[in-house]
Amino acid sequence: MRDKVVAIIQDNRPDIDDVEHAEFVTDGLLDSFDIVTLVAEFDKTFGISIDGADITPDNFNSIDSIIEMLKKNGAQ
Repeated sequence: MRDKVVAIIQDNRPDIDDVEHAEFVTDGLLDSFDIVTLVAEFDKTFGISIDGADITPDNFNSIDSIIEMLKKNGAQ
């Protein structure tokens, strides 16, 4: 799962150099449009529907927080 998440972020934001260690929201690397785009990609890739309540800056700030949120929403 981690490799897929990293690949999706790199495909959508190739300008982010260190995806594994970035704090996406804190560092201003992702904005609301980026997050909406990622939600659509994650939904399609993992066959899930991310709950709107889970679309928060905290859940999209790092690879680990994204993975936890995806697992919570049924991704495997």
